[in-house]
Amino acid sequence: MSTYVIGDLQGCFEEFQKLLTTVQFREDKDALWLCGDIVNRGPESLKCLSYLYSIRENCKIVLGNHDLHLLGIIEGSRSPAESDTLEDVLESSDVIILAEWMKTLPFHHIEKVKSDGMEIEFIMTHAGVPPSWTKEDLLERSEELSKYLSNTNSENFLNNIFGNYPNLPNECKSDIERLRLNINYITRMRYFDEDGSLDLKFKGRIIDAPINLKPWFEYESKILNEKTHILFGHWAALEGFTGKNNISALDTGCAWGNKLTALRLEDKTIFSCDKLN
Repeated sequence: MSTYVIGDLQGCFEEFQKLLTTVQFREDKDALWLCGDIVNRGPESLKCLSYLYSIRENCKIVLGNHDLHLLGIIEGSRSPAESDTLEDVLESSDVIILAEWMKTLPFHHIEKVKSDGMEIEFIMTHAGVPPSWTKEDLLERSEELSKYLSNTNSENFLNNIFGNYPNLPNECKSDIERLRLNINYITRMRYFDEDGSLDLKFKGRIIDAPINLKPWFEYESKILNEKTHILFGHWAALEGFTGKNNISALDTGCAWGNKLTALRLEDKTIFSCDKLN
């Protein structure tokens, strides 16, 4: 059995299938993890969702910001953006079934896997883990978000969790503001300002970042130790590079014309597929 972790699909179904063929993925034996952003930007979001739904018992998926955006549109909390490529999902007869399934997906996955002869605890979220969070913080806050999203009144939750502010914990004046900040940490985080605030405006390469901004993974992390490893997607501009042995960036920008990437956890082998169309 092998465990494959794949970065943001964003509707790139053809490349996804080619990558699974490359690694000789066996649906009945191997495990498949996905870092979120299953949909949008690429041409075949519906095929990505439908395939994953068909193997849902044998894959682990965390939600990304584009997945939440889709749910917000379906629930009537969001309007489609001009750059969205979600029409195939929104016009599908299966849209409600898929949306209800998506609302049951978590914001994190943690599992121990024997990797290079050592048992490692892999921690997967879409955008990473804030440096100040312990494992207990991640579990508590991620599970709280999941509870609200899977609730029958999820429309009210989705009406209020989109936005860039507050961007510091001590600026949260209500529960919904605290939830919004936590969901931004898990699904949208890239840089922190020198005052500790979450910056959600600059999305580019580290070399081009304003001097006051640092990537979240450049700060000392409370959740990491010699037997833990963070897996995340979301940040295509990194091109899969963090410079950290125990923090892996898996979004390599397939939807932007680059590659789709998979990491085999058992031996840290990286596989990739170029953008096909």
